[in-house]
Amino acid sequence: MRFLGYLAAGYALLVVFAFLFTDRLTFFPSRTLRACPLDRGLEYEDVFFRAEDGTALHGWFVPGEADGTILMCHGNAGNVSHRLDWLEIFHGLGLSVFVFDYRGYGRSEGRPTREGVLSDAAGAWRYVTEERGVAADRIVLHGHSLGGAVAAWAGERFTPAGLILEGAFTTLADAGRKFFFYLPVRLIVGDAFDTLGHLARLSCPVLVASSPDDEIIPGEQGKILFEAAREPKRFLPMTGDHNLAFLHTGQAYVDGVRAFFARVLPSNGQDMFPVKRREE
Repeated sequence: MRFLGYLAAGYALLVVFAFLFTDRLTFFPSRTLRACPLDRGLEYEDVFFRAEDGTALHGWFVPGEADGTILMCHGNAGNVSHRLDWLEIFHGLGLSVFVFDYRGYGRSEGRPTREGVLSDAAGAWRYVTEERGVAADRIVLHGHSLGGAVAAWAGERFTPAGLILEGAFTTLADAGRKFFFYLPVRLIVGDAFDTLGHLARLSCPVLVASSPDDEIIPGEQGKILFEAAREPKRFLPMTGDHNLAFLHTGQAYVDGVRAFFARVLPSNGQDMFPVKRREE
């Protein structure tokens, strides 16, 4: 009985620890920028702006020729310098791209929190719409992994031209349950990062990209998100792991996002995004 008591007390302490340090178990920022867009031949601007709560943030703006901008919300690890492949693909379609670091990542100040990164996304939206003067109906939000929940929140609040969810989870609790199955994850994180709830309420066109080979976010969650989304919506099947599925899928991924952009960012009936095969 004493052993069982110690065991119960230890488990209770573990639950309390997980509750107190949820943000540290959720975010894995890196301060070091290992590359920049110029390494891919992309001209860019260093951007310093403020989150909605005033926190100083950093991002990159890569100008494009087409009348459309992608606002990227990245995942919970690394920083903007780990997203150059997406920048290259989206810019290759002619679009401008703005990718930013949440607080505590890269050159952004502060420490990441669940509430804070939403304030960061709101600041990024205001930068693109107010400082750059881009209309909401010319912006497509892109969110990968945890960034999918951030982008879905922003999509519900700001109503962009479209939303791309890539390797996204349904809720933070659903994602965490796979790795912390021995903990009452729902009780610990509550309704934080409820991608599914935001998706059911937003009204813009949605593209859900998911891979059955994803080792972090099960592909079934992508299918659930797609079913919950309102029309118009599209599903883009991918192959490969969580972080490299879009590259492993290759030209099919490029063609899929290109078709989505052509639908949500029309230009006087003309196709702004002619098919271009990437050189191997």
